[in-house]
Amino acid sequence: MMKDPVTIPTGITYDRESIEKWLFTNKNKNCPVTKQVLSNPDLTPNHTLRRVIQSWCTLNGIERVPTPKPAVNISQITKLLSNAAKSSPQMQMKCLKRLRSIASTSETNKRCIESSGGVDFLASLVKNNNTSTASLEACDHDGFEFTKPSDEALSILFSLQLSESALKSLTMKNGEFIDSLLNILQVGCYESRAYAVLLLNSILEVEEPGQLVALKPEFFVELVQILLDQISPKASKAALQLLINVGRWGRNKLKAAEAGAVKVLVDLLLCSSEKRACEMMLTALDQLCQCAGGRAELLKHGAGLAVVSKKILRVSKVGSERAVRILLSISKYSASPSVVQEMLQLGVVSKLCLVLQVDSGSKAKEKAREILKLHARAWMNCIKGLKQSIYRLDFNLPVILLI
Repeated sequence: MMKDPVTIPTGITYDRESIEKWLFTNKNKNCPVTKQVLSNPDLTPNHTLRRVIQSWCTLNGIERVPTPKPAVNISQITKLLSNAAKSSPQMQMKCLKRLRSIASTSETNKRCIESSGGVDFLASLVKNNNTSTASLEACDHDGFEFTKPSDEALSILFSLQLSESALKSLTMKNGEFIDSLLNILQVGCYESRAYAVLLLNSILEVEEPGQLVALKPEFFVELVQILLDQISPKASKAALQLLINVGRWGRNKLKAAEAGAVKVLVDLLLCSSEKRACEMMLTALDQLCQCAGGRAELLKHGAGLAVVSKKILRVSKVGSERAVRILLSISKYSASPSVVQEMLQLGVVSKLCLVLQVDSGSKAKEKAREILKLHARAWMNCIKGLKQSIYRLDFNLPVILLI
């Protein structure tokens, strides 16, 4: 039911919550009906339609829809930010709580805060995290008690779900902001560390490659620590996504491997069964195994090859393809005689043969076939035995081994 009708510049009226989700949460830039691009997505309240809805509710014995709170304007936000900047830490906390309340009311309010200089103000508080000595109590929306304005500001920054342009300007206008978030990862409380990694994930998704190449080794150490601490599922997935996104640039694969990422990912895979999480872990491992350091760390782990092989055909087609890619990297570049023999003993060869027999996806089949070709001589007896067993089970089942 439409509760708060608003009209956009194309003349079409929508429910405020629905159109805000379409434009701001889902990042669409066009009118859902006319498909016209909205350069300025102003939402104008449709008071006439709202009165019609209220009248209909009254006539049909339905509880009237509460009159929506009016959206804030730029002058109101500017005044609030000005008061916060000049206030004591205690008053700053009150202003920040008011700002959080405003932001939680609607997406329009979030965009108003963004366009009123709120992002720069909040970022400046986060940057002052090292020098802030305030010891105050203020609860966030989850009930955790923050002790510093910088922590409260960080949580609000993340809750604003900043646009791409705002995320880019965040690091351009606020030098060393990423270093500030890294510091929070190192010394912050669990909740602030979670917000920091979530915000970092959003920022680095739109960051320029030059910034990604320059990431410090400490950055990867803290990402690994987030995975170890298991602060929350969201924080863990954000850390995994960061490893994947930044791993493609420069020496980041080696930095992550040296930070212990491979060992942690293997340990997590051993006890994880959630589909999306396993896919992300295998994708991150696949990237890490594209460098010699990553492959060495995987082979050093007693369960490295075993857990990768185990996940084939047990997660998804994407997971299987990533796992086979990892084995291909090992087979191509790190396959000493002992490693080749270990793959045979662990059942890796049997699993690769099985990939060729089932609906595992064309990419996984292609890479499995390539691995088997690479070491056909060493595995010949095992492969012949598998072929004979398969034929005994089902004479008509084709075995696709081009050796």
